Amino acid sequence: MAILLGETFGKLMKIDAEITFRKLEIFIAFMEKGNIARTAETLGISGVSVHRALHTLEEGVRCPLFIHKGRNLVPLPSAYTLLEHSQEAVALMARGIEETRQAAGVGQGRLRIGTLYSLTLETVPRLIMGMKLRRPELEMDLTMGSNQMLLNMLEDGVLDAILISISESEIDRNRLEVLPLFQDDIFLAASSTFPLDTSKFADLRDYHSEKFVSLAEGFATYNGFQEAFHIAGFEPEIVTRVNDIFSMISLVQAGVGLALMPGRMKKVYENSVQLLKLAEPYQMQQSIAIVFARNRELDPNLLALAAEGRMYARSIIDTPNAVL
Repeated sequence: MAILLGETFGKLMKIDAEITFRKLEIFIAFMEKGNIARTAETLGISGVSVHRALHTLEEGVRCPLFIHKGRNLVPLPSAYTLLEHSQEAVALMARGIEETRQAAGVGQGRLRIGTLYSLTLETVPRLIMGMKLRRPELEMDLTMGSNQMLLNMLEDGVLDAILISISESEIDRNRLEVLPLFQDDIFLAASSTFPLDTSKFADLRDYHSEKFVSLAEGFATYNGFQEAFHIAGFEPEIVTRVNDIFSMISLVQAGVGLALMPGRMKKVYENSVQLLKLAEPYQMQQSIAIVFARNRELDPNLLALAAEGRMYARSIIDTPNAVL
């Protein structure tokens, strides 16, 4: 294998830098159409671009390909020889690119999406429904987890795109594309039977003697939870830490403890859970976004997801209470 690669590399080094696949495609089109004007019209480029491509290709091959007859370029036998090999080379590379994309799972019939548990109530179903209208043949795998877990899976190539809170994550904008969807306030949550004073915003210091339930480290509200009580100046008594928001809500409903919870959960649990806005020193927001690798921004499936995400974000702006 090493010898074969070495021989191939040696041959590739003899190909002039002026010879590119784009120029070969223009050359093939010119040989088919017979003149520069029709070639330019077919490819949607200028006649000057066609002429320049043919001229520099001829320089790269280092032998004449055409002769001038009046204003026309007439192919020489050398041009027909190059045409035969160019067609083979372009077809082989096109097939190689397609197989490479298949090996990478790009642009295929399956999209692997990761999401926070809380986004499965409203956001994810709407995005999936929109995606099925755009690309009905596309299958979507859904993985739920914490912010950090989903980021790690995206980094490892296990997921194609994730929906997370970017406000509590370190995002490398040089490598990752971020499409904001909406912002969500964090509230104090209590069971419907808890004597919550709703006449004012929640000052966490008033709840220093209460028990709390919390999401585990790595989840979207974990860092905010820690920071809020740091500002309040006390360490809350945490009864238990759980690994999904629905378990946390169940414990709050049962009166096991209070919690800090994003407002998007309100619509589903408004009859069994009270949500009270935090007082100014503790107020925080989550910025929810779609995140995917920047080097895959032209993947047709991710382009469709991004388009659907933009439509969703606009709908939130038009109806700001849609997710609350």
